[in-house]
Amino acid sequence: MTQEDLSRLGRNYTEILFPRWNVRYIAVNDNYDSLYSESNEYAPLKNLFNEWFARDTSKKIRAAIKAKAERGERVGTVIPYGYKRDPEIKGHLLINPETAPVVKMIFSLCAEGKGPRVIANALRKKKIPKPTMYRFMTEGIYGTVTDTEDMYGWADRMVAGILDNEIYLGHTVNCRTTVVSYKDKRVIDRPEREQYRFENTHEAIVDQTTWDIVRKVRQGKRRRNSMGEVNKYSGLLYCADCGSKLYFVRGRTMKPDVFNFICSRYRKHMGEKQCTPHSIREITLDEIILEEIRRVTSEARKHTAEFVRFISQKSSSENRKELNAKLSEQSKLTRRNEELNLLFKRLYEDNVLGKVTNEQFRMLSDGYNAEQKTTVKRLEQLKVEIEQLKSTAVNVERFVSLARKYTDIRELTPEILRTFISKIVIHERPSRKKSEGEQRIDIYFTHIGSMPDSESE
Repeated sequence: MTQEDLSRLGRNYTEILFPRWNVRYIAVNDNYDSLYSESNEYAPLKNLFNEWFARDTSKKIRAAIKAKAERGERVGTVIPYGYKRDPEIKGHLLINPETAPVVKMIFSLCAEGKGPRVIANALRKKKIPKPTMYRFMTEGIYGTVTDTEDMYGWADRMVAGILDNEIYLGHTVNCRTTVVSYKDKRVIDRPEREQYRFENTHEAIVDQTTWDIVRKVRQGKRRRNSMGEVNKYSGLLYCADCGSKLYFVRGRTMKPDVFNFICSRYRKHMGEKQCTPHSIREITLDEIILEEIRRVTSEARKHTAEFVRFISQKSSSENRKELNAKLSEQSKLTRRNEELNLLFKRLYEDNVLGKVTNEQFRMLSDGYNAEQKTTVKRLEQLKVEIEQLKSTAVNVERFVSLARKYTDIRELTPEILRTFISKIVIHERPSRKKSEGEQRIDIYFTHIGSMPDSESE
């Protein structure tokens, strides 16, 4: 193997790998030939200086990129899909009228509850060129991953990358990724605290409402049924007794008016009496939810001042009550965790003194260990939940603006559902007979929580 000089490869290859692989290496300008030892006397020293130079150059480049990122200038070289370069202002982005509608469609499909795989399949069926192929067709840029034989090969990760990129909100986020080192070019994600975020640096393709809906959809799992479909309620329905999500029951031979939801824990452990069905038909739920959305949004539009005042007072009271309950639980679990530590110490001492046999010690310690693991896990969850409650503020104005945007809601579409509803809790009927007993449903709206009389029956 022949090259100009030693700086092309460095000591890892010339001193370690090439000798191991029996490769003869020649560096013309440095008068180096691995076959002759007399030409290799100064090679280690040259390799050391070359490595210092590469490391120093890497530091300078990183410092320059960081300074540019801190000023809010774009540091990426690839124009995001959906945008194009501004010919007049360097680094500024303009909406691309050819690809921006595709980005909007991707966000719209996700807002309906569809995942990256389903969206990618839809894009392939519509024969929409994937981002790398579009760059090749319009700019002639042939990247390392450009595959001209697969023009429409949208992948899940491409769609997920678009859905998670704040660039489409009109914001610039610099230094989202980096490489391991100047030697290791693997790309890794940087933590948020090391990123630089600047808002409203260019025109947005996606509005904040759609972005928020997509975030909620992306946070939960959306399981497709055996027919390859995702129900619009996916990730929104919960059992009031065990807290499990509700499972959608449908089949090819079933009529739509009998499609229903049941508790997933009950379905999984049927016969073990771990929970009850909490069954409710989809058509019934559609009617209730649609009516409640119409009622609450109408109140928000017609009596805005009273609505805002009521929600603010209710939210403050509910948050305080929930926060106190979680703080009380945290205090009890903390005391129990300290008691378990003391019990471990006493149990060990009793075992050493012979008061407790090895078999008893093993049995008791296993029980204490299991309890402590559960306690510590719950304490970690409580810490996160308490911090969220302390930082959560109701956003009534946001809900009112949404109510004014959607003034004529005629049907319950996935977009309407996820715009206004954050969670639905289904209670069991007092009587297990389908036609008897009232069934309570707790409806939680986005930004404002539950409403009076929204506990439908």
